Amino acid sequence: MPDHDDLMIGEFPFLPKQERAQQKRNALLESGQTLFISKGYEQTTAKEIAAHAGVATGTFYRYFSDKRQLLMSLLEDKLDKLLPPEPNWVSCDPVSLLSSLLEAHNKRLNELGIQRVLPELVLKDPSVAEFLGEARRKIHSRILLGLKQAEEKGLTWEDLDLETVSWAILVIVENGHGKEGQTGKRADFQEISKVICRMVFPPDVLQQLQNADETNNRNNS
Repeated sequence: MPDHDDLMIGEFPFLPKQERAQQKRNALLESGQTLFISKGYEQTTAKEIAAHAGVATGTFYRYFSDKRQLLMSLLEDKLDKLLPPEPNWVSCDPVSLLSSLLEAHNKRLNELGIQRVLPELVLKDPSVAEFLGEARRKIHSRILLGLKQAEEKGLTWEDLDLETVSWAILVIVENGHGKEGQTGKRADFQEISKVICRMVFPPDVLQQLQNADETNNRNNS
């Protein structure tokens, strides 16, 4: 764990080594995740988390200083699943690939549910906002790197501002899932992927990549 994260999460009262103790700590994490999602962060107490996990309140404080430390542990553990995927822009059919990545990411988010708590926390806890902001910057850097690789192969628009487009892609992907949660309507990830890929690739290049993918699939079938 990086030093910066140590400062944000804080030192744990006790880190279990035996399996039984690890099971109790994991039960508290699972209980906290369930209650944060169903009740909200502010409305959930350490006592309720302990009771839901089937342990005494004192057991909660043996493993976590407070409910914030438990939540930060959850976020760190599940951060990779919460953040949008970074596509491989030099694949044969970037639209199909990106669409499948977004579908899988959306499924992970729906299974986790913990992201529903984040808006409540970001407004009240600057360190959480900083934690998530740093994670977003890392994803942006990875998207930017992929775009640069595509540019080097002559696949992108010649005048493409890669830095700006990288942020635009990240925002579009994040809002795609957010809109689904707000409206109750299923996001069309195929259409979202088309919009993103049209920002990156000229029509003739995109068609060439898709044709190459179809040819490759026929040869492999």
